[in-house]
Amino acid sequence: MALKRMAVEFGLGTDLRGEDYTKAAVRALRDALWHNSLNIADALGFPREAMIVEVMIGVAKPDQVNKDEVAAVLPYGSARVKVEEGGLDVAKADGSGRTVMANAAAIVYFDIAEGASS
Repeated sequence: MALKRMAVEFGLGTDLRGEDYTKAAVRALRDALWHNSLNIADALGFPREAMIVEVMIGVAKPDQVNKDEVAAVLPYGSARVKVEEGGLDVAKADGSGRTVMANAAAIVYFDIAEGASS
């Protein structure tokens, strides 16, 4: 058996006032997932729970993201969450804080037999 990449979705999330990197990351993942309806599992005859979803999050302060909260966004399948430096922080005009932006990529894999069509 081997992992085969089946789909990639991208999203953007923000926290306008609270400077909460987890909130921005969760919103970015929701943005990536909620704009589509993947029926790959059904097409291949797999249960949806067999999906392996690699979640990549980019934010300015990766250590401030709660990976468990990000993983909880997935409606099914198993999550592998990786957070790295990226995204964007935008200072407010009055200097009172910043808006936090996060980018997300959700990559869907299935463990399927070697030699199967990809």
